[in-house]
Amino acid sequence: MSSPMHVRKAIHFASLRAQGKGGLALRLLLAAALAGFLLVFAARSLSSPSPPSSSSSSRLQETSAAADCDKQQQQAGLPLAVAEALVHYTTSNVTPQQTADEISVSLRVLNRRAPCNFLVFGLGHDSPMWAALNHGGRTVFLEEDASWIESVRSKHPSLESYHVRYDTVLTDSDALLELRDHPSCVAQADLASAAEAGCRLALKDLPPVFREVEWDLVMVDAPTGWTPESPGRMGAIYTAGMAARARRPGNGATDVFVHDVDRPVEDKFSKAFLCEGYLAEQVGRIRHFVIPSHREKEGTPFCP
Repeated sequence: MSSPMHVRKAIHFASLRAQGKGGLALRLLLAAALAGFLLVFAARSLSSPSPPSSSSSSRLQETSAAADCDKQQQQAGLPLAVAEALVHYTTSNVTPQQTADEISVSLRVLNRRAPCNFLVFGLGHDSPMWAALNHGGRTVFLEEDASWIESVRSKHPSLESYHVRYDTVLTDSDALLELRDHPSCVAQADLASAAEAGCRLALKDLPPVFREVEWDLVMVDAPTGWTPESPGRMGAIYTAGMAARARRPGNGATDVFVHDVDRPVEDKFSKAFLCEGYLAEQVGRIRHFVIPSHREKEGTPFCP
């Protein structure tokens, strides 16, 4: 039997999909047709076979075409047409989490940085899209609901996901926000030090991959936060910021995205712990922060 969290997710997704149900089948058909056309076109563009010929000039053309194909395949990321098709298809189908405009914020960064290391808090119907947009990189998903992980894995076994437990609830958010002024949370070098100092926002028992990888991008779109008993995203937001601050010198800044900033917790905690001074852009309900490594310069304040 599915867990209560899994049921709540299913109900939430179903209710969102039910909105504007009229014409949905037509939109899906058009989106699938467009995506299929672009994918086929991109595949043909990459292969670019030369017409068969016995002449030496034709053989040279075939060799040149093969070299061009190899060069294209070595380029980072997906072809733009394929990436855009994936975004369009997914947002038209079962992606209630973000709108196309909101996804475009992350897409611009992925087009510039992929293949890269991409950490996503949350596993959903849009997860295959994030993994595809980071083609050639490593995309890892952290999810609160173990049964939901199994459900998604049954359909998308290639996705790398891990179960994470949260020990906060949404009703604790006001008290946790006061930790913005507590040294245990804002005067520590990394997440491990914050946890050892007793910062309640520091997530514990994260999978080893969290510490082993230098994250270029972090997306906070989970855990759940629409009911009082939900864990809320307080710890996920804080942890994303600490991962960016602890990045090894020389690796550049970390792009951190927080979704649902129209809600009080996401709004207040992203401003407080990711810092308004690091805010690069907001589109709709998503905010994009660019956080430099605090190990680059000793004594860098928590917020600029």
